[in-house]
Formats: sequence, C-alpha cells, structure tokens
Amino acid sequence: MIPAQFTYRRASTVDEALALLGEHGDDAKLLAGGHSLLPLMKLRLAVPEVLVDIAPIDELRYVRLEGDTVAIGALSRYHDLNHDGVLREHAPLLAHVAGVVGDQQVRHRGTIGGSLAHADAAADLPAAILAADGVLVARGPSGQREIPAAEFFLGPFTTPLEPDELLTEIRVPARAGVGWGFEKFTRRAIDWAIAGVAVVGGAVGLINMAGTPVRATATEEALAGGASIADAAALAAEGTSPVSEPHATAEYRAHLARVLTARALETAA
Repeated sequence: MIPAQFTYRRASTVDEALALLGEHGDDAKLLAGGHSLLPLMKLRLAVPEVLVDIAPIDELRYVRLEGDTVAIGALSRYHDLNHDGVLREHAPLLAHVAGVVGDQQVRHRGTIGGSLAHADAAADLPAAILAADGVLVARGPSGQREIPAAEFFLGPFTTPLEPDELLTEIRVPARAGVGWGFEKFTRRAIDWAIAGVAVVGGAVGLINMAGTPVRATATEEALAGGASIADAAALAAEGTSPVSEPHATAEYRAHLARVLTARALETAA
C-alpha cells in the first residue's frame, strides 16, 4: 500500500503543465483530485516516475454560458458543479450527477476532467456527458482540439488523449427546460454503480454496461419511432456487453438497465 518512488512537480498554469508533460512524456501522470490515481499507485498498478500536480490551476475552474453552449473547466470540482446556478439551469443533469458521486470528501476534491480522462465505465459522469452530447477540449503542443464524447471513450480506461495533452474544458449544449433523469443502483451509497442510466431528452447513456459508457441506441431509436417508455426501456440492454463479477451477473445488470431506464425516462417525461 506504499507507492513506488516518484518525482513530484507542481503546475500553476496550463502552460506549465503542458511543458512538464512535454518534458517527461509517458513517464508522467497528472494529479487532479487523486481519487483514481492514488489508489492505483498504492497498489503498484500505476507507477509514474513523475507526478504532475495540476490542482493549483485555477484557470480551469469555471462554468460559463457561451451562447447556446455551457463551457465547464476541466478542474471544476463536483461540489462546485452541483451548486452552480448556470449548470443547474442549462445542464441540470450534470449538476445533479455531480452531487451524487461518492461522498462529501470525494465531491470536494474530485474533478470532472479527472473522471472523464480516467474513463471508467462504472463512473457516473462519463455516461452523463455521453447522454448530453458533450464535447471535450484538449490542449497540447500542436494546439487545441475538440473530441466529441461519442469518440472519447475508446475502451476500459482508454481515451484518445496523448501523453503530452491536457483535458481543459467540457462543452455541452445548453438545454434549459429539457427533461432529464438519472438512476443508478449501488450496493452502498458511495460505491460504484452496478448499473446506471442518464437521460437527456431522448438520449440515454448507460453506466457499467460495457467496457466504456455507451448509449442505449435501441431505446433511443424506439423512442424516436413513437414507442412507449415501457417498450423502449425494455430494449435498453440491446447491443451492450455487461460483465459478470462477484457483485452482479451480466443478466442482472441487463435487468437493472431496463428497470432504471424506465424510471429515468419517466422522470424525464
């Protein structure tokens, strides 16, 4: 439970962080809230030679309404997002989900960018960003690029971010007044979800139903074709690949996906 030896570097600006990543490349890991990286380091599953602490970069903590888009700084903490007036009005799903991640300690330290870059299919925010049709903005030595959420989660804990890139912003459409719903099933309140569902309008994102967060496309297509909520929700597990493990079988996860999707869609309606 003791991490391997590493060099600690602290960045106070985006430019400083990019310079350190450019200097150390694959040998470096970014530290934001630390709730995912530090446990992996203690178990020696992650052994970075250099730890670049980006928590001091205040320029990446903001929520702004920019026309018909809500822009969220990647280092915005869950607690701040949950209480942000702009987010509550124009992207209420994200504000709500940020308020049900982990416990109070996690929500006061964990960041939205850290959760998305970690790309855990069992996490809440990746599925919510997917359902919200989010776009993720990364900066690197070649400049800035935008990555749609649908193209960001490539596999378990895998994203298209390069070793010398930094996730700086998340953008979602401003959708005040659009129905939304969120449901998840956990063994304990602070645990990862066994299964979960995020809904915005007719978009449905699933938690822990594959190696990445996925959209319930069969449900979405059924809704677009005029199907009832019950009939559309019955298709939620179609095309997914849930795993069996000690806490839940694949069949049980599929059952939960159908039940939770129906509940979330009812709430959204």
